[in-house]
Amino acid sequence: MTATLSPSIAGIVTASFTRKRRMAFAIPAVILVYLIYAAISFDLAGLAQRARLDNAAILLGDFWSHKTHVTRDNGTGEVVVAIEGENKGTYPQGTAPDWVTLSGATTTIDLGAGHIVTYDAAGARFVVPGYGTIDIRPVGGKPVLTAPLPIPDWISVAENKVSVTTNAGRFSYSRSKVETFKYEAGWELFFFTLDSPFYGKGIGALIGLSTWGERIDPVRSNLGYMASEFWTNKMWHHRDVAWAIFETILMAFLGTMTAAIVALPLGFLAARNFNPLGPFRFAMRRIFDFIRGVDGLIWTVILSRAFGPGPMTGAIAIALTDTGSFGKMFSEALENIDEKQVEGIQSTGANAAQRARFGVIPQITPILLSQVLYYLESNTRSATVIGAIVGGGIGLLLTQAIITQKDWEEVAYYMILIVLMVMLMDSLSGWIRRKLIKGE
Repeated sequence: MTATLSPSIAGIVTASFTRKRRMAFAIPAVILVYLIYAAISFDLAGLAQRARLDNAAILLGDFWSHKTHVTRDNGTGEVVVAIEGENKGTYPQGTAPDWVTLSGATTTIDLGAGHIVTYDAAGARFVVPGYGTIDIRPVGGKPVLTAPLPIPDWISVAENKVSVTTNAGRFSYSRSKVETFKYEAGWELFFFTLDSPFYGKGIGALIGLSTWGERIDPVRSNLGYMASEFWTNKMWHHRDVAWAIFETILMAFLGTMTAAIVALPLGFLAARNFNPLGPFRFAMRRIFDFIRGVDGLIWTVILSRAFGPGPMTGAIAIALTDTGSFGKMFSEALENIDEKQVEGIQSTGANAAQRARFGVIPQITPILLSQVLYYLESNTRSATVIGAIVGGGIGLLLTQAIITQKDWEEVAYYMILIVLMVMLMDSLSGWIRRKLIKGE
């Protein structure tokens, strides 16, 4: 037996295939048109023209290196050598690293690879191998440049300032001061500051001091002294950073747990099988939608105006936002429970509270724990941004370091700590889930 499609069925099948083939081409075409529109609207071509890759390279270099400032006051002639240009990283008067030579009114700076900077009574000179000598002398209070022509683009000349940027370092001459920056790999003074008796000592010397060496401070061991010098480091503020990390985690924990505790009873009120009052359920669900519909950062700004800055304000903002999310998820979990278990508990004569305790909570506990732990992990990241707004936690330190526009190695330090903190919370929440939910 053979069967043939009627003309009407054949037409329907052919039209269906044709429609699907058109859709297969139409959807990518629409996406392509939208991407072209977005590229034009967001001015991607102009963005590429305005990009300063040289500035980006300097910024990335600042993440993993430090710079030492050698600064001379053109008025007094005083020369100051300071790591990152900070008072807390200033070399004592008359001392300097081995690549800086102080001889009366003359200061010689060896940047390496033949790059030599000299400050003297006449002005300053910068010898650049392969180019020549850049000589700057003040005339009428303004720096006057003498250098081989044509002037390359890595030399910036303005009316009151001359700047030179090379791979070996940077140099700047203005009316008030002349300054040279030398970049070196590593985070200098991360462990001990210049005034610490342990600064400049190698690992072997530090191990020797901490074990059998003579005590530097008679009232405490050298190991305790080292730990104290590291913990109270005036450049990197390790003690303050540790407290800020703890404050961020505490902010996320308080906010998440408060939201879970508040949302659980509200979830019963919004569940169809526990609250027969339709208008009341509708009102509860709309409240959840409103709370979670407003972004957490907006709640943070509003609450910071109401309660003032501080980590507690950030915790309240997290709790408020997550209450809406938890309320929706908990109510949906309650509506999908197995009613037979509840009926079995009810057949024993249990009251409503006992039915909820023994028939409902055990069913939804895995879902509740999983969602709460996931949000705790997510809120650890969010607490960093919220802390920048309310003035608490690691977010505040990160914002302050970015605002200075010079402490980029500290920005990198804080970013690494934030990533490690998130990784720790992820591992911890995974371990708790396995223990409490899977019983591993």
